[in-house]
Amino acid sequence: MKKQAVLSLSGGMDSSTLLLHLLDYGYEVTALSFDYGQKHNVELERAKDLVSYINGYFVVDEEPKTMEYPYFVKHQVIKLDGLSELLNSALVTGGEDVPEGHYAEENMKATVVPNRNKIFSSIIQAVALSIAEQKNTFCDIAMGIHAGDHAIYPDCRQEFRDADFEAFKIGNWGSEKVNVYTPYLHTDKFGILEDGAECCKRLGLDFNEVYKRTNTSYKPIKIVTSEKRFEGTEDEINVFFETWYSDYKSASSVERVEAFIKLGKPDPCEYADETGPVSWETVVEHVKQILKNHETPRS
Repeated sequence: MKKQAVLSLSGGMDSSTLLLHLLDYGYEVTALSFDYGQKHNVELERAKDLVSYINGYFVVDEEPKTMEYPYFVKHQVIKLDGLSELLNSALVTGGEDVPEGHYAEENMKATVVPNRNKIFSSIIQAVALSIAEQKNTFCDIAMGIHAGDHAIYPDCRQEFRDADFEAFKIGNWGSEKVNVYTPYLHTDKFGILEDGAECCKRLGLDFNEVYKRTNTSYKPIKIVTSEKRFEGTEDEINVFFETWYSDYKSASSVERVEAFIKLGKPDPCEYADETGPVSWETVVEHVKQILKNHETPRS
């Protein structure tokens, strides 16, 4: 029997890379995504799209094709309806504007969602324990938290994880069958991306196909375009298309772009600002300036 893992899959770069990591290490993965009223809920669509890609599902000539493939990920989106109305955070619908700038700036605390990881971990722990009991085996809880999260997000720190897991052990029979796996706890986004690139090679996955199916932006931009089509010989109709782009000014995006710069690869995600879609060169220039300004001592 394969090793078992339950993964918190947000649709972002970190947890998506951890999904690759788990598959590379021979895990059978149950991935859970959470719809808690986040403004950037395009990440949920990216998570679904990535799982479909990994599971070998492709669309060719508008017909679904399933290929033989050695990996299968079970994925479920958990809806926490009504929660966003009760939370105070810039990340949820109805909250303040998401701040821009460097990810270590003090104003980034506005992106903290109160007790978010505790809410998620309670559900993940319950699922992991259920899998362990049903299959009479051990199950790992996998989370993509990393060193860059620690300063701003208290619920990503090791002391919180330890206390939370201790409470789980006290409150559940059979909890000894469940462990926590956080391989990125002492690395940054660049280290995660490096691991992702290596995992793609070993798993036979296309790096660009994987990472264009992720969203790190807390301020994604929706651009609507239209196309004229004809029905029959006379009737002209406008068909509208919605495309989501990543911003490149919010802190989460800055951190992601910095990782791709260090890796020496262009990000396969498409970027835009208030003027419309922009080139990767424009994104890099802006982020390098943000990083330079942050490194310059303030008088």
